[in-house]
Amino acid sequence: MATTPQQTYIPSKVVKSEYPLIDNDPHFKRVVGYARTSDYIHGTVAAAAGPGLLLAMEKFAPSHVGRGGFARAMRLAGVIGVFGGFLYFYQRSCLRFYGMSENAREVEMDMREMVDKVKAGEPLYGESRLSPHMQGVAARQSRYSALFTAVLPWFNFVNHNQHGVDTAKYYQRAEQELEAERLGKSSS
Repeated sequence: MATTPQQTYIPSKVVKSEYPLIDNDPHFKRVVGYARTSDYIHGTVAAAAGPGLLLAMEKFAPSHVGRGGFARAMRLAGVIGVFGGFLYFYQRSCLRFYGMSENAREVEMDMREMVDKVKAGEPLYGESRLSPHMQGVAARQSRYSALFTAVLPWFNFVNHNQHGVDTAKYYQRAEQELEAERLGKSSS
């Protein structure tokens, strides 16, 4: 009885959106690296909201919890706020990769990063120690996962080549740039 090879690549569905899709499963480092200042501000405000609201409620309607009780509640609110603020920050950045909010800056950053990798002869999405099958499993588990962050935070820490975009555009741009550089050098 022969064993049939497992299919490691399953094409992903592309969600129709107003803005172009950059990556439907961005790596954690790319999401954090491409974040805008506004993402950091929104995340910080969200993180401070919990302890701030708890402090305001304590001022207007004291809880009278006794010695040290309010300090523990503030610490807990602070920890929950920091986690919530980070998740909000992360989700805002991911939504730009998915093309669900304005992403012109990220499209240009992505093109520049990928074209530079093509010129350097590096793999576009990094090296992976996982088998192609396990890369496919990881991709299917974390694809569009930021849409469900409020329920289950799930991040992509795996390098794989299944990102829902046609990578030919990076190679075409790299060829154009290399040709322009060659013509620029030959005319000098």
